[in-house]
Amino acid sequence: MLVLLALFGIAALLLAPLTRALTNRVFLVAALVPLGAFGHALVVGPGILSGGPLVERAAWVPQLQLTLDLVMDPLSWVMTLVVTGVGALVLLYCAAYFRSDSEGIGRFAATLTAFAGAMYGLVLSEDVFLLFVFWELTSVLSYLLIGHYQGRRASRGAALQALITTTLGGLVMLVGLVLLAQQAGSASIPVIIATAPEGALTTTAIILVLVGALSKSAILPFHFWLPGAMAAPTPVSAYLHAAAMVKAGVYLIARFAPAFAETPSWREILVVLGLATMILGGWVALRQTDLKLLLAYGTVSQLGLLVVITGWGTRDAALAALALLVAHALFKSTLFLVVGIIDHGAGTRDLRALSGLGRRAPVLAAIAALALASMAGLPPLFGFVAKEAVLHALLVDALGGADLAAIAVAGVVAGSALTAAYSIRFFWGAFATKGGVDDVEDLDHVGPGFLLAPAVLAVAGLALGPLAALADAGVAPSADGLPAGVAPSAPSGSGEVYHLALWHGPTLELGLSLLAILAGVAIFLAREPIARLHARVHSPVSASELYWDVVGGVDRLAVRVTSLTQRGSLPFYLGVILVVFVAGTGATLLIGSSGPGEVRLWDTPAQVAIAVIMVASAVAATRAQKRFTAVLVVGVTGFGMSALFSIMGAPDLAITQILVELVTLIAFVLVLRRLPAQLGDRHGSTRKGLRALIAVAVGATMGVIALVAAGARTEAPISLAWPELAYEIGHGRNTVNVALVDLRAWDTLGELAVVIAAATGVASLLFIRGRDDALPRPARGLVRRRVEQRLDRVREQGRPGELRNAWILAGPSLDPRNRSILLEVVVRLTFHATVVVSIYLLFAGHNLPGGGFAGGLVAGLALVGRYLAGGRYELGAAAPVGAGAVLGTGMLLAASTAAMPLMLGADALTSAFVETELPVLGHVEFVTSTIFDVGVYLVVVGLVLDVLRSLGAEVDRQADPVERAIAAAGSAPAAVSPPAAAGPQSEGRA
Repeated sequence: MLVLLALFGIAALLLAPLTRALTNRVFLVAALVPLGAFGHALVVGPGILSGGPLVERAAWVPQLQLTLDLVMDPLSWVMTLVVTGVGALVLLYCAAYFRSDSEGIGRFAATLTAFAGAMYGLVLSEDVFLLFVFWELTSVLSYLLIGHYQGRRASRGAALQALITTTLGGLVMLVGLVLLAQQAGSASIPVIIATAPEGALTTTAIILVLVGALSKSAILPFHFWLPGAMAAPTPVSAYLHAAAMVKAGVYLIARFAPAFAETPSWREILVVLGLATMILGGWVALRQTDLKLLLAYGTVSQLGLLVVITGWGTRDAALAALALLVAHALFKSTLFLVVGIIDHGAGTRDLRALSGLGRRAPVLAAIAALALASMAGLPPLFGFVAKEAVLHALLVDALGGADLAAIAVAGVVAGSALTAAYSIRFFWGAFATKGGVDDVEDLDHVGPGFLLAPAVLAVAGLALGPLAALADAGVAPSADGLPAGVAPSAPSGSGEVYHLALWHGPTLELGLSLLAILAGVAIFLAREPIARLHARVHSPVSASELYWDVVGGVDRLAVRVTSLTQRGSLPFYLGVILVVFVAGTGATLLIGSSGPGEVRLWDTPAQVAIAVIMVASAVAATRAQKRFTAVLVVGVTGFGMSALFSIMGAPDLAITQILVELVTLIAFVLVLRRLPAQLGDRHGSTRKGLRALIAVAVGATMGVIALVAAGARTEAPISLAWPELAYEIGHGRNTVNVALVDLRAWDTLGELAVVIAAATGVASLLFIRGRDDALPRPARGLVRRRVEQRLDRVREQGRPGELRNAWILAGPSLDPRNRSILLEVVVRLTFHATVVVSIYLLFAGHNLPGGGFAGGLVAGLALVGRYLAGGRYELGAAAPVGAGAVLGTGMLLAASTAAMPLMLGADALTSAFVETELPVLGHVEFVTSTIFDVGVYLVVVGLVLDVLRSLGAEVDRQADPVERAIAAAGSAPAAVSPPAAAGPQSEGRA
């Protein structure tokens, strides 16, 4: 099972690339995986049905005791057959449904296969949290499938509606699952069912779980998302909305019913909501003119019936529920596939525009007739067997005095009458000859391959009726463990166990079935008066409209709140954040703090002197009138911090702090070029007293936090053991660097991801025409051409003196007013030496001060020098590769270092140590964590390069008059035609 689950994922990854060669035949390849899973289930079926479930386990996150536990018992075996069997046939159908040139078929095939895999994992999950993972995965994948037609607004809206509804229900369900796992002391579903905890907390948990199940299965009040999802391609409806996704909620109810059917409000919730859904769905289906929407509301109705009987919680009810689940998957998938064929061939799904199709396509009409007869509950179809079993299970308890069962029987009969009525309406609307309507010509593109899948499903529904005993052998084992009910289980009361059969004799349930069918025929014959009744009692607001009203209200509220809180004032935002910090932290300190312990103000007089300088700089920053002055004096506080690090014996921190301050100062300078030099030129500072009060409060709070934190420790810190751990585990004497690349490398890996995200975010704010690296580089000839153009202008203007002293490549290309010969000389003489120093710091950092972070900052400063001396053309010459490539390579190296030990059977990030003698270098020691440090080095260099190319080169390019002229010439508006509106009915001939 684990192998098959992995195959679903691998196939989903490979199908999109294969589409280029196979086109629509890729669906034939995709069908092989669910077909293999179906065959595997058939092979292991006899052993499972005889009482030996198939169990497979694999470690997932051992530290959290999370494992991949898959169990195939009789219930999940039946669900597996439905999910994989129907899934394989739908994928085969897709090969005929989609043309070879259809857009996005590779994406669709991959997503549909992944969805089938997610459903396969869902029904086999033994752990509630693994089940939840697959549960939400089906919601995400269904979003992609429903929204397959990305250019249609209706598809995008329906996909979002389904995603929000089912995902929110799933999150509510997760809370219930957590409570159940806590009450049972285990996340294992069999353990939870065997334990069957009781109490108010368990009742609450069960109700929360039911919210998730009902939202997934489109039960009132969550029913509205399913009809909206008909905007999806027809194969999606045939699989997700007939045999797979909507059955997930029913499966969950069936899984927990043996343990919690007697929980207070379980039956009441499921019976009331199920019956309401069944009757509402059937009633609304009667007024639909779109065949697909008629089936959608019919599906809602049938799901209501499934929820009623599945949640009843007796042995006969469970037997009937599984039989009905299988029957519904067969006939409803068939009918959706038939609608797809009609839509493709006739170009419409509107039953008012269809006529004479039964004569033109008799085979298709026969297939539809078999499925509709099963849905209406006519013998000898399997739907009749399942409907008889449903009525029997409810009648047993109704005759035994259960009032709720009697209500359920009445509701099921009424709903079944509506089912028979809209079944007849479907066949009449799709295949009958109607007066005043032109007959449909021969269906286009309908061959044997198109008819294969619906024919197989329809014939299966026909065959299982006479073979009901075979079906009983497959579904009865999952029901045998439930209680018989409040009355003898046999209709005659003889105590015999009820089994599925095509004929039980003249029973009460047979009479009720006949009554429902006759009532359905009468409702269809009275369709004209009923249509007028529909018009009179039609609700002015539908559930879907109410959903969109709620969504629109949330959007408007969000806009209102945003307009009040997001005022475009950075001081306001910072002030709110800081006030909340002071209030929250201060309250915590006052309530739970025992106060600081021993307070030592300083260790050496040098600390006092440095602190005075830092305080003075901070005060000076608040009084500065120019931005550049403020940045400089703020930087003094950072350099003061590095001096404190040095005094405390932390050279690594001191070096890193100095380098960070330098890079930060340069970044500030690059930004300040586009801002007024004087502070308050446009917007003067207001409420200075309030600002000062907040600042003092924040400073005091941070000071108290430092004192309390220092005095709160009761045990020796773990850092005392780090020097020894760094040497024994990381084979290095620089504790700080070894901690970053070995002992706590997971933290560093996460920080690298944050750095890359920050670099990408900064660049995205600056780049207008895309994020591609647009630095001019010598290989493209841009730098040399620009230099030559500049030299030609200088010669023409008679200023040959400017051609001398060209110390860097792009120097002569600069305007003389922005050129510094001294800076060019310094950069020319120090660039390569600085890069060498950065590499030394990288490799020496394992045992000496330095490391990848410090080395990367030094290399970044070398690039900064090239940019400051020669501008963006010089930066292009100094950086032979793009910032994205450097960042990506660094992250890849770091992640590979983390993952490689796993392939060798060790834990992630395990370091290896090599010690040898080399002819020239002598004694050499190498630790594999150095490769991780190289990744850190590259990420830091890439970050600096990205900042330079965005805040520096890109800003220069946007300010260049020549570039602005080119941009203006290339941005002339082009005529764009509005998107064509998709037809309201047809998707087949698009």
